[in-house]
Amino acid sequence: MITPEQVDIPATAFPVEQFRLPNGLRVVLSPDRGVPVVGVAVVYDVGIRLEPQGRSGFAHLFEHMMFQGSANVAKLEHMSYVQGSGGTLNGSTHLDYTDYYEMLPSNALERALFLEADRMRGPAITEENLANQIDVVKEEIRVNVLNRPYGGFPWLKLPPVMFDTFPNNHDGYGSFEDLEAATLEDAQTFFDTYYAAGNAVLSVAGDFDVAEATAMIERHFGDVPAREAPVHPGIGEPDLTAERRASYTDPRAPLPAIAAAWRVPDPVRDLGGYLPYVVLAELLTDGDASRLVERLIQRDRSATSLSGYLGFMGEPFAVRDPTALVLQAHLPPGGDVDRLLATVDEEVARIASDGLAEGELARVKARIALHLLHEDDSVINRVLRLATSAALHGDARVARELPRRLGEVTAEQVVEAASRLVPHRRAAIEVIAGGAA
Repeated sequence: MITPEQVDIPATAFPVEQFRLPNGLRVVLSPDRGVPVVGVAVVYDVGIRLEPQGRSGFAHLFEHMMFQGSANVAKLEHMSYVQGSGGTLNGSTHLDYTDYYEMLPSNALERALFLEADRMRGPAITEENLANQIDVVKEEIRVNVLNRPYGGFPWLKLPPVMFDTFPNNHDGYGSFEDLEAATLEDAQTFFDTYYAAGNAVLSVAGDFDVAEATAMIERHFGDVPAREAPVHPGIGEPDLTAERRASYTDPRAPLPAIAAAWRVPDPVRDLGGYLPYVVLAELLTDGDASRLVERLIQRDRSATSLSGYLGFMGEPFAVRDPTALVLQAHLPPGGDVDRLLATVDEEVARIASDGLAEGELARVKARIALHLLHEDDSVINRVLRLATSAALHGDARVARELPRRLGEVTAEQVVEAASRLVPHRRAAIEVIAGGAA
């Protein structure tokens, strides 16, 4: 029997097949013959938090290096081959992984597999490519952080307040000094250590025949040298026992802003304890009926915008511990940050003491499920979620179970999660608007 607080959300029905090649490469296949395209993703189990100390920004820099050619593919040819087939491609660096992906017409699957296998064997690590890409990354930092209002807020600015160790608190975009000090030996060592077949997941979704795709994968990836995945060092830190606050002036920011974060359970080892916080973030901030939007924006007018999410990069289902529930808000001119945080504390405490309103949990879980299911309708989103689930959870099928498991979250679990969002466990970073004039 389904109680009023429950939402009956089934697991998604797309098929998932998994196997491992002799060289250690994990493979995930999810055929869907109802679409005329195919998505290919390769996820390497290394991201910002595992880059070497003194080489901040190196994981992102190396992502750029992977597009500079390989043994059988000249510089820029990877992109021209995909785009010439009518496809799209990209790559991105995250806290705990790096991904590379293509979406193409289904008859171009083998082309994508060849290209990914060629650079998995070894990208073109040369002095010229390294120097060029250091300059490209530095320009990205200028555009996206240094010369943009709220650049790096809060994903670069908040972790140094909350955490104490280099893996968790350093600038993942990198300092110019660290980037300029990067050497060819650094790049080769990074590739040899982390870009091993045994440290990667290949995921394919869309319009393909499983037997044919398996034969292609074995043909192109089977002779990639076998190298063991490195042992993950573990990057956990103790929870906060006293509130931490910091602030900085942004000369380009027109309005003050605040971001606050609280540690949450391990999303891999304690997924059941983690999911109530995903629901709570949505309940607090998503939509006009959410608790904090209704209070801070509509009633008090103490905020002009508000969002809440899990993970500093907003990736609730693709992150390891330690991570956090993050709330961020922009305030009107002259807005009172302390007052806003006190109101957040008051509203969260009301949930902890009074529980949820009738129908509130069902509404929120339905929104989350709709969002997840809509995302998985996209072949490229599906192929990436399967790959990251395999890399971080060890099982791609976790991706398929997320809607069902979110539907099982209870009101009691959400209330318990709210009771943990107390000031002494909070880290906060305030943006002082220097561009208000």
